Amino acid sequence: MMSNRNTDILFLLIKSLEKAEKRSFKLYIKRSSAKEDLKIIQLFDALDKLPEYDEKTLLKKLPTIEKPQLANLKTHLYKQILASLRLLKSTENIDLQLNEQLDYARILYNKGLKLQSLKILERVKEIARSHNKFSFLTQVITLEKKIETLHITRSTLEKTAHLAIEAVEVSERISRVTKLSNLALQLYSWYVKNGHARNEEDEVDVRDFFKQNLPPKSEAEAGFYEKLYLYQSYVWYAFIRQDFLMYYRYSQKWIDLFTAEPGMIEVETGHYIKGMHNLLNAHFDLRNFSKFEITLREFEAFGETAIANHHDNFRIHTFVYINSAKINQCLMTGTFKEGLKLIPYIEEKLAEYELYIDYHRVLVFNYKLATLYFGSGDYSTAIDYLQKIINHNVGLRNDLQCYARLMHMMAHYELGNHDIIEYLIKSVYRFMAKMQNLTVIEEEMFKFLRHSFSVSPRKMQPEFEKFLAEIKKYEKSRFETRAFAYLDIISWVESKVQNETMATIIHKKYLASKHRLRLVN
Repeated sequence: MMSNRNTDILFLLIKSLEKAEKRSFKLYIKRSSAKEDLKIIQLFDALDKLPEYDEKTLLKKLPTIEKPQLANLKTHLYKQILASLRLLKSTENIDLQLNEQLDYARILYNKGLKLQSLKILERVKEIARSHNKFSFLTQVITLEKKIETLHITRSTLEKTAHLAIEAVEVSERISRVTKLSNLALQLYSWYVKNGHARNEEDEVDVRDFFKQNLPPKSEAEAGFYEKLYLYQSYVWYAFIRQDFLMYYRYSQKWIDLFTAEPGMIEVETGHYIKGMHNLLNAHFDLRNFSKFEITLREFEAFGETAIANHHDNFRIHTFVYINSAKINQCLMTGTFKEGLKLIPYIEEKLAEYELYIDYHRVLVFNYKLATLYFGSGDYSTAIDYLQKIINHNVGLRNDLQCYARLMHMMAHYELGNHDIIEYLIKSVYRFMAKMQNLTVIEEEMFKFLRHSFSVSPRKMQPEFEKFLAEIKKYEKSRFETRAFAYLDIISWVESKVQNETMATIIHKKYLASKHRLRLVN
């Protein structure tokens, strides 16, 4: 299996190519072939056949290429592949189309055909505006102003005045979008590093940062991109603070924005996919069972469309988020064993996409798969998946690092590995305290486990009942229930009290919730 870290960039690019793209490259290179290009085709074929990058093996397969030549040939091949891809993909992406037209305008201007250049620029502006590509308009207006300033084009005073006003409007628009996109990015980065707010101090820091950087409402809702980044900012702000109602409300606004302007789904497919992912997560957190099912069906239908399969990124992200949602559905309905059936396909795809999926996604999948095994009663396999998280601490999701260790400890408790439990209690407690991740729930968990050593198995039932009564007090307390968002500890304890499996307990809650909903309706 190839690592998606620390490998050759040319090798990665070639391995990402589909058959049609490889065929297109060969045709492209033959059309413009010079003698030295024959060597880059040999290099391309040799790299394509290598299972993993190894320079010594590569040079053995290319006897006509000396080692000192290799670096230059690789650079040349890299550029040629990108050039062929640009040609092949130019009609598939609005940004590539706009850049192509702008290139034509520049070429015409440099040839002295100023009026032809201006005509193209006018057309490009219309296309850019209809697709909300205001950042691109800056380049167009800059070239227009250059032509109007340096040459006599017989443009009217009215047109030049309009151009000046347009330049200011676009500049202000870009400034607003930049502020809002920065805010969304910084909040998302905070979450990727830390997870949910751990305490009042985190809450205050995030709230102050959000309020200080939030533009006035009139500015923030001026256009598509302003709204998009505003809603994203609220989504991350709410999610970090575990305000799941706000999280749901703004995830829905995010998707409603695309519903109102369906043409933007093709322009900003990545943002649409991410929005669907967040809306599904919001339904999961609020246990909106029926809405979750409807949204998941819509997302799966979208996953079959040409737009979703247009680019590797879209296809991969759609796979990641749909399958993450399918696991969540099993977790919230207690159908853990059904969830286990998803694992072979997920692991096969994770291996296939390994070069392109960031480690954060892999980390989350490993935790979710461990939870499926834990809920199914297969504690040994759950431990195997948790070890993948614990042994690869890469500074991401400190929260998952903590809760992976907590579930790991609980799995050993379930297996009756008492010889290791005492060590784990101390080790995990120290780790979580160091990460400032200890809530009252975890404190109670450690206290219960320590105490359980001195209680005979026959007398454990009342101890579980006392433990359940204690942690249930905190069920509605936001900062004290972070553990419930990662592992349903209450259902685990209830399974001990009621002498049923954790899956049965959660499934009963799901059925009761559906029954209540039917009565309300």
